[in-house]
Amino acid sequence: MLQENVRMQFISHFTEQYSYLDSIAMALEGGCRWVQLRMKDASDEEIQPIALEVKNLCAEKNATFIIDDHVELVKRVGADGVHLGKKDMPVAEARGILGDGFIIGGTANTFEDVSSHASSGADYIGCGPFRFTTTKKNLSPVLGLEGYTSIVEKMRGADIRLPIVAIGGIEADDIPAIMRTGVSGIALSGTVLRAQNPVEEMRKLMDLME
Repeated sequence: MLQENVRMQFISHFTEQYSYLDSIAMALEGGCRWVQLRMKDASDEEIQPIALEVKNLCAEKNATFIIDDHVELVKRVGADGVHLGKKDMPVAEARGILGDGFIIGGTANTFEDVSSHASSGADYIGCGPFRFTTTKKNLSPVLGLEGYTSIVEKMRGADIRLPIVAIGGIEADDIPAIMRTGVSGIALSGTVLRAQNPVEEMRKLMDLME
Protein backbone atom coordinates (compact mmCIF):
# COMPACT_ATOMS: atom_id res chain seq x y z
CA MET A 1 0.00 0.00 0.00
CA LEU A 2 2.82 2.43 0.86
CA GLN A 3 4.69 1.95 -2.40
CA GLU A 4 1.52 2.09 -4.50
CA ASN A 5 -0.20 5.07 -2.90
CA VAL A 6 2.97 7.12 -2.43
CA ARG A 7 3.26 7.82 -6.18
CA MET A 8 0.86 10.76 -5.97
CA GLN A 9 0.48 12.75 -2.76
CA PHE A 10 -1.80 15.71 -2.23
CA ILE A 11 -0.89 18.29 0.42
CA SER A 12 -3.92 20.20 1.72
CA HIS A 13 -4.07 23.93 1.20
CA PHE A 14 -6.76 26.57 1.53
CA THR A 15 -7.67 29.35 -0.86
CA GLU A 16 -10.36 32.00 -1.02
CA GLN A 17 -12.46 29.39 -2.82
CA TYR A 18 -11.64 26.12 -1.04
CA SER A 19 -11.17 25.01 2.58
CA TYR A 20 -8.62 22.42 3.72
CA LEU A 21 -11.39 19.81 3.76
CA ASP A 22 -12.65 20.86 0.31
CA SER A 23 -9.17 20.50 -1.15
CA ILE A 24 -8.71 16.97 0.21
CA ALA A 25 -12.20 15.88 -0.83
CA MET A 26 -11.52 17.02 -4.41
CA ALA A 27 -8.13 15.30 -4.54
CA LEU A 28 -9.70 12.03 -3.38
CA GLU A 29 -12.53 12.39 -5.89
CA GLY A 30 -9.91 12.85 -8.59
CA GLY A 31 -8.28 9.55 -7.74
CA CYS A 32 -5.46 10.52 -5.37
CA ARG A 33 -4.99 7.92 -2.66
CA TRP A 34 -2.51 9.67 -0.37
CA VAL A 35 -3.39 12.95 1.31
CA GLN A 36 -1.63 15.04 3.90
CA LEU A 37 -3.56 17.42 6.14
CA ARG A 38 -1.21 20.35 6.51
CA MET A 39 -2.50 23.26 8.60
CA LYS A 40 0.62 25.19 9.57
CA ASP A 41 0.35 27.31 12.74
CA ALA A 42 -2.97 25.69 13.72
CA SER A 43 -3.42 24.05 17.13
CA ASP A 44 -4.37 20.42 17.77
CA GLU A 45 -7.81 21.65 18.82
CA GLU A 46 -8.29 23.43 15.49
CA ILE A 47 -7.00 20.53 13.44
CA GLN A 48 -8.75 17.63 15.19
CA PRO A 49 -12.34 18.10 13.90
CA ILE A 50 -11.09 18.48 10.33
CA ALA A 51 -8.76 15.50 10.77
CA LEU A 52 -11.66 13.30 11.86
CA GLU A 53 -13.62 14.26 8.74
CA VAL A 54 -10.59 13.62 6.52
CA LYS A 55 -10.12 10.23 8.17
CA ASN A 56 -13.68 9.26 7.19
CA LEU A 57 -13.19 10.47 3.61
CA CYS A 58 -9.96 8.48 3.32
CA ALA A 59 -11.59 5.36 4.75
CA GLU A 60 -14.28 5.55 2.05
CA LYS A 61 -11.63 5.72 -0.68
CA ASN A 62 -9.10 3.34 0.93
CA ALA A 63 -6.62 6.23 0.91
CA THR A 64 -3.60 6.86 3.13
CA PHE A 65 -4.11 9.74 5.58
CA ILE A 66 -1.07 11.63 6.86
CA ILE A 67 -1.09 14.59 9.25
CA ASP A 68 1.69 17.16 9.08
CA ASP A 69 3.76 17.66 12.25
CA HIS A 70 1.24 16.88 15.04
CA VAL A 71 2.47 13.51 16.29
CA GLU A 72 0.19 13.11 19.31
CA LEU A 73 -2.84 14.09 17.22
CA VAL A 74 -2.01 11.36 14.70
CA LYS A 75 -2.30 8.79 17.47
CA ARG A 76 -5.45 10.36 18.92
CA VAL A 77 -7.48 10.49 15.71
CA GLY A 78 -6.09 7.28 14.24
CA ALA A 79 -4.51 8.73 11.11
CA ASP A 80 -2.16 6.49 9.14
CA GLY A 81 0.90 8.53 9.92
CA VAL A 82 2.74 11.82 10.25
CA HIS A 83 5.00 13.94 8.07
CA LEU A 84 7.78 15.80 9.84
CA GLY A 85 9.44 18.92 8.48
CA LYS A 86 13.07 19.79 9.12
CA LYS A 87 12.12 21.91 12.15
CA ASP A 88 9.51 19.52 13.53
CA MET A 89 10.03 16.67 15.99
CA PRO A 90 12.91 14.34 15.02
CA VAL A 91 11.87 11.14 13.25
CA ALA A 92 13.38 8.89 15.93
CA GLU A 93 11.43 10.68 18.69
CA ALA A 94 8.18 10.37 16.72
CA ARG A 95 8.86 6.66 16.18
CA GLY A 96 9.28 6.27 19.92
CA ILE A 97 5.87 7.82 20.49
CA LEU A 98 3.98 6.14 17.64
CA GLY A 99 5.67 2.75 17.47
CA ASP A 100 5.82 0.69 14.30
CA GLY A 101 2.12 0.84 13.43
CA PHE A 102 2.23 4.32 11.88
CA ILE A 103 3.86 5.76 8.76
CA ILE A 104 6.49 8.44 9.37
CA GLY A 105 7.79 10.68 6.60
CA GLY A 106 10.55 13.24 6.80
CA THR A 107 11.41 16.31 4.76
CA ALA A 108 14.79 16.34 3.03
CA ASN A 109 16.75 18.79 0.91
CA THR A 110 20.05 16.90 0.71
CA PHE A 111 21.32 13.32 0.62
CA GLU A 112 22.57 13.85 4.18
CA ASP A 113 18.98 14.61 5.25
CA VAL A 114 17.78 11.44 3.51
CA SER A 115 20.46 9.31 5.14
CA SER A 116 19.66 10.72 8.59
CA HIS A 117 15.93 10.02 8.19
CA ALA A 118 16.62 6.51 6.94
CA SER A 119 18.77 5.68 9.96
CA SER A 120 16.14 7.19 12.28
CA GLY A 121 13.34 4.93 11.04
CA ALA A 122 11.47 7.02 8.45
CA ASP A 123 9.18 5.19 6.00
CA TYR A 124 9.41 7.70 3.15
CA ILE A 125 11.09 10.98 2.22
CA GLY A 126 9.48 14.19 0.99
CA CYS A 127 12.29 15.81 -0.97
CA GLY A 128 12.34 19.35 -2.27
CA PRO A 129 11.70 21.94 -3.26
CA PHE A 130 11.78 21.29 -6.99
CA ARG A 131 11.41 25.03 -7.59
CA PHE A 132 10.31 28.10 -5.66
CA THR A 133 6.86 27.76 -4.09
CA THR A 134 4.74 30.28 -2.23
CA THR A 135 3.07 27.63 -0.02
CA LYS A 136 6.22 27.06 2.04
CA LYS A 137 7.99 29.46 4.41
CA ASN A 138 11.76 29.37 4.96
CA LEU A 139 12.40 27.60 1.68
CA SER A 140 15.47 25.38 1.34
CA PRO A 141 17.67 25.64 -1.79
CA VAL A 142 15.78 24.49 -4.90
CA LEU A 143 16.85 21.09 -6.26
CA GLY A 144 15.69 20.96 -9.88
CA LEU A 145 16.09 17.79 -11.93
CA GLU A 146 19.83 17.62 -11.27
CA GLY A 147 19.29 17.66 -7.52
CA TYR A 148 16.88 14.73 -7.60
CA THR A 149 19.11 12.75 -9.95
CA SER A 150 22.09 13.23 -7.64
CA ILE A 151 20.18 12.30 -4.47
CA VAL A 152 18.64 9.19 -6.05
CA GLU A 153 22.06 8.03 -7.29
CA LYS A 154 23.56 8.50 -3.82
CA MET A 155 20.63 6.61 -2.26
CA ARG A 156 21.27 3.69 -4.60
CA GLY A 157 24.97 3.77 -3.78
CA ALA A 158 24.19 3.67 -0.06
CA ASP A 159 21.48 1.01 -0.53
CA ILE A 160 18.80 3.29 0.92
CA ARG A 161 15.50 2.00 -0.48
CA LEU A 162 12.98 4.38 1.00
CA PRO A 163 10.36 5.91 -1.32
CA ILE A 164 11.39 9.47 -2.21
CA VAL A 165 8.69 11.94 -3.21
CA ALA A 166 9.42 15.17 -5.08
CA ILE A 167 7.66 18.28 -3.81
CA GLY A 168 7.70 22.03 -4.24
CA GLY A 169 6.25 24.13 -7.06
CA ILE A 170 5.67 21.15 -9.36
CA GLU A 171 3.38 21.61 -12.38
CA ALA A 172 1.82 18.97 -14.62
CA ASP A 173 4.38 19.50 -17.39
CA ASP A 174 7.23 18.81 -14.94
CA ILE A 175 6.04 15.35 -13.90
CA PRO A 176 7.46 13.12 -16.69
CA ALA A 177 10.96 14.60 -16.39
CA ILE A 178 10.92 14.46 -12.58
CA MET A 179 9.83 10.82 -12.58
CA ARG A 180 12.71 9.98 -14.96
CA THR A 181 15.16 11.07 -12.25
CA GLY A 182 14.23 7.92 -10.33
CA VAL A 183 12.04 9.39 -7.60
CA SER A 184 9.14 7.28 -6.35
CA GLY A 185 6.40 9.88 -6.59
CA ILE A 186 5.17 13.46 -6.70
CA ALA A 187 3.50 15.66 -4.08
CA LEU A 188 1.23 18.47 -5.25
CA SER A 189 -0.92 21.20 -3.79
CA GLY A 190 -1.33 24.53 -5.57
CA THR A 191 -1.22 23.17 -9.11
CA VAL A 192 -4.41 21.20 -8.39
CA LEU A 193 -6.30 23.98 -6.63
CA ARG A 194 -5.43 26.63 -9.21
CA ALA A 195 -7.10 24.58 -11.94
CA GLN A 196 -10.55 25.53 -13.17
CA ASN A 197 -11.77 22.06 -12.20
CA PRO A 198 -9.53 20.59 -9.46
CA VAL A 199 -11.16 17.14 -9.60
CA GLU A 200 -10.56 16.84 -13.34
CA GLU A 201 -7.04 18.23 -12.93
CA MET A 202 -6.23 15.55 -10.37
CA ARG A 203 -7.55 12.88 -12.74
CA LYS A 204 -5.26 14.17 -15.49
CA LEU A 205 -2.31 14.21 -13.10
CA MET A 206 -3.04 10.66 -12.00
CA ASP A 207 -3.05 9.59 -15.66
CA LEU A 208 0.47 11.05 -16.01
CA MET A 209 1.65 8.68 -13.29
CA GLU A 210 0.52 5.55 -15.14
